[in-house]
Amino acid sequence: MSSATTFYDFTPKNKTGKPYPLTDLKGKVVLVVNTASKCGFTPQFEGLEKLYKELKPSHPDFEILGFPCNQFAAQDPGSNEEIQEFCQLNYGVSFPILGKTDVNGSNVEPVWEWMKTSKPGLMGLTRIKWNFEKFLIGRDGKVVQRWASTSTPAGLKGAIEGELKKAKPTGTKPEAPTPTTK
Repeated sequence: MSSATTFYDFTPKNKTGKPYPLTDLKGKVVLVVNTASKCGFTPQFEGLEKLYKELKPSHPDFEILGFPCNQFAAQDPGSNEEIQEFCQLNYGVSFPILGKTDVNGSNVEPVWEWMKTSKPGLMGLTRIKWNFEKFLIGRDGKVVQRWASTSTPAGLKGAIEGELKKAKPTGTKPEAPTPTTK
């Protein structure tokens, strides 16, 4: 982690245990959430999916990534396959849900350690306090904002839209001008 400077420097595991290179999201605005299937905040999946469906069509450069976590009162005990099925059947989740992840402790997923260090919570605490904490990653791969579990997906929309309006980083290919006809 010491050499990592952006979100894109990490490669967590996907739902099948294969590498999921975050570099594939370079230049996108990403909302990262630690999720759980049996938590009081689990209904936030519905709000996350609504947010995704509202923003994604007009902003293909927006992504939500769910990281299932079983570290808080064992509220996501299922296998990766069971978690995927739960999210799809109960909430119609269409954004990526990666493999089960530790967000705290000695086996913490490196991207989570990096995000927590980049944007500490209240009173400078870096640990994740509960399920459904959220991080907003800007196009430059830096943490822009962090929200507690109690922050609803609908309440994040303005901040996400604000980040989406920011210019794409330099080095991205400009759009071709529209040809004019005479």
